[in-house]
Amino acid sequence: MTWSGPADVKRQLESYWDQGRFLAARVTGSSVFPLTLRLRRPDTRALSDQFDEVRNWIRTLEDGSKGRRGFGYEIEWEDVNHRQLGRNRVPAGVVVPSEADALKVLGKVQPAQLFQNLADATLQAFPELREWLAKKPLIALEHAEEWDRFLDILGWFRRHPRPAVYLRQVDVPRVHTKFIEGRRGILSELLDVVLPADATNNAFSGAKNFEQRYGMLAKPSLVRFRILDSFLYIAGLSDITVPADEFARLRPAADRVFITENELNGLAFPQVHRGLVIFGLGYSLERLADAAWLHETDICYWGDIDTHGFAILDRLRYRFPNARSLLMDRDTLIAHRELWVKEEARHNGHVTRLTPSENALYDELRSDHLGSAVRLEQERISYGFLNRALSSLND
Repeated sequence: MTWSGPADVKRQLESYWDQGRFLAARVTGSSVFPLTLRLRRPDTRALSDQFDEVRNWIRTLEDGSKGRRGFGYEIEWEDVNHRQLGRNRVPAGVVVPSEADALKVLGKVQPAQLFQNLADATLQAFPELREWLAKKPLIALEHAEEWDRFLDILGWFRRHPRPAVYLRQVDVPRVHTKFIEGRRGILSELLDVVLPADATNNAFSGAKNFEQRYGMLAKPSLVRFRILDSFLYIAGLSDITVPADEFARLRPAADRVFITENELNGLAFPQVHRGLVIFGLGYSLERLADAAWLHETDICYWGDIDTHGFAILDRLRYRFPNARSLLMDRDTLIAHRELWVKEEARHNGHVTRLTPSENALYDELRSDHLGSAVRLEQERISYGFLNRALSSLND
């Protein structure tokens, strides 16, 4: 028997709640009630073949109704004339007459009132958030306990558009840096609504770019490098990490710049006359974009011999077309066959800035011509190979 009972009625109401429809109606003023729900009921054949079961079903449905409990759904009845059983009164539908009835069935009276208080305070301060609240009432309700702090943050940003300060300097009672950092996603949605268009930078989006989008100071991108010639040390320092904009202004007296990913490779890189090695950037090569002085140097990129290594090399050449690759050739790969590992997630995108020999090896790696997902990590290449490659650069 699959006829609807009180539990089915409750499940339908839960679906409406989970969609946010009851709370949204409080914001929009739209009418949801009286709400007619689906009712699976016995057909005329069941009245004959399962008469006792039908009577039990009717009794159960009545026991859960507003007429018995004082709240909930009301039953709509109809009279059915049966050839054998005569005239019978059976449920034809169920209707929830009011929001109060629905909330009591669901046990959501207090959460609904909490949302109402939240919505009232929000719309008084930021009436433009009405549509957002209607679309995402349950998200707002999830943050009800801290919502007043959200409103204070919105007010601060509206008073200080594009403030050019760090999050640490946002001076709002009961709000600290980690509070904002942990809620950047929802705060972004709200700020996009309440701030004027000229207070946001649409070139940036997403929680990770919160500071850039709203005109704040972001944690600077860093560049780490080692000077490979002791005559070029800066104040006696050889291993230096600086913000990318300072690196761009630095202009060390280096003629040859190496770029490698692995930290130990960078730390163990041999001494090179008028040389410098940058390491640990990965795909974040845009940190070097403003360093115009790099165009005046001989740039050598040493990455893993795998699809991502060549993708990074291709990306580097977008900024520095004359960059050369180091130890990223077929001979180096074959000579270290015993040290190959598998590349877990390959890059299959189109590259346009590789040399013919680099592109040929990239295609071999993508097509598994040399083996399944072949990868030679840069740190597995012997130190002697590196020294011979460096010597050949001077030939």
